[in-house]
Amino acid sequence: MIGGLFVYNHKGEVLISRVFRDDIGRNAVDAFRVSVIHARQQVRSPVTNIARTSFFHIKRGNIWLAAVTKQNVNASMVFEFLLKMVEVMQSYFGKITEENIKNNFVLIYELLDEILDYGYPQNTDTGILKTFITQTGIKSNTKEEQQQITSQVTGQIGWRREGIKYRRNELFLDVLENVNLLMSPQGQVLSCHVAGRVVMKSYLSGMPECKFGMNDKITLDKQGKDTEKSGPAKSSIAIDDCTFHQCVKLSKFESERSISFIPPDGEFELMKYRTTKDISLPFRVIPLVREVSRTKMEVKVVLKSNFKPSVLGQKIEVRIPTPLNTSGVQVVCMKGKAKYKSSENAIVWKIKRMGGMKESQISAEIELLPTNDKKKWSRPPISMNFEVPFAASGLKVRYLKVFESKLNYSDHDVIKWVRYISRSGLYETRS
Repeated sequence: MIGGLFVYNHKGEVLISRVFRDDIGRNAVDAFRVSVIHARQQVRSPVTNIARTSFFHIKRGNIWLAAVTKQNVNASMVFEFLLKMVEVMQSYFGKITEENIKNNFVLIYELLDEILDYGYPQNTDTGILKTFITQTGIKSNTKEEQQQITSQVTGQIGWRREGIKYRRNELFLDVLENVNLLMSPQGQVLSCHVAGRVVMKSYLSGMPECKFGMNDKITLDKQGKDTEKSGPAKSSIAIDDCTFHQCVKLSKFESERSISFIPPDGEFELMKYRTTKDISLPFRVIPLVREVSRTKMEVKVVLKSNFKPSVLGQKIEVRIPTPLNTSGVQVVCMKGKAKYKSSENAIVWKIKRMGGMKESQISAEIELLPTNDKKKWSRPPISMNFEVPFAASGLKVRYLKVFESKLNYSDHDVIKWVRYISRSGLYETRS
C-alpha cells in the first residue's frame, strides 16, 4: 500500500527513511522537500501529487511525516496509519521533536518493522507493541514474556494486560460533542448535526467487565415493548451511525443493545456517534446588516442562549466578517469585549461566561473605502465558538456498571465520574 515512509525536520533533512517498493527513489525525497516543505506559498492540502507520485503528510511541531505511493490507495487509511504512528512514538518517547527522533532512531526503525510489512500496516496497538519492544528497543527473551506476547497477539484481550492493581478503583466518562450548524438569516435551520465521542479513563484493578447504557431510541423502544408499555418512559435520541472501540462486544450490542466491554487501562475512546434529529441548539445568532451608503454599513447581532438558566456557557466567541474595503469600525457591545481585527477582516466578540435563557447584543458602524468594484459583497456567514456543559444531542448515560469476579470489589466500590461537554464545530449563521 505505502511505497515509502519519510520523516523530515523543518529544514527538509530526512531523519527517518524506509522504502518498501522499488518505484520510490531518492528523487521522491527531494520532490517533497522542494514542493511542500520549502514551498513559497503555504501548502494547505495534506495530499500532494508530484510526477504521478502521491505524498500524504502530517506535521507535528517542526517534524513532517510523509507516506509516499504511486498506487491508487485509500487516503483515509494512510492518514489513519500516520496518526497511529504518531501515537505509538508519543507513547514511547513523549513529544515528537527532532532531538527525540535522533535519540530514538533505532527504536523507531524497530517499531516500523513491527508496524509495517512491505508497506501494509500491521499491528499498531501500543499495548501489544510494548509487551515485546521495550523502551530501549531490547526484545524480551524469557519464557514467561514470550507466552505473554503470544496471548497478547492471538488472544481476545490484546488491549489490556493482566495483573493491573489500583488502590482506588475509578472510572471517568466524558461525553464530548461537536455541534455543527448552518442557519439562514431568518432563523431557518439549513443543516445541523452533532458529532459525538464517548471518552473513558479507566483506573480499575484486574480484568473487569463494564456495561454502559444510554438513552438510544432503539434500546428504549425495545425495553418499552418488553415491558408492554404504551410509550417510552424517558426521552430518547436517534443515533444515525456509531463506531466502537475494539474492546466492545458487538454481538451483545446487536442482540441486546447493551455496550459490554473489558476496558483498556487508562484513557481510550469508547465510541463515536452522529445524530441529526432533535438537537438542542445552545445559541441562536440573529444578524441584521444594513448598507446605509456605499461608504457606510451598520451591523447589529443579537446572541440568545437557549439552555437552562442554571447552566453556564463558556469560551464564547462570535466572529462577524467585514468587507475587504473596510477602513474603520466603531463597536458597542452589552457584554464581553469586541475588537475589529483588520488582518482577519472580522469583528471578534468574546464573552467569558453567559447564563442560560439570556440575551446580549453588539452593534457596529463600518466605514468603507470607495471602490470601483461593482461586484456585491458576498456576506460570509457569522461563525461562533462556545463550550457548554450539556449534551446538545440529548444523550444521557443511563447506567455504567462494573463487574469483577476474581477480585473482591463490586460495582458500588467503584467511584464513577460522568461529564457532558458540547463544543462548537462549524456553527454558522448566514447574514
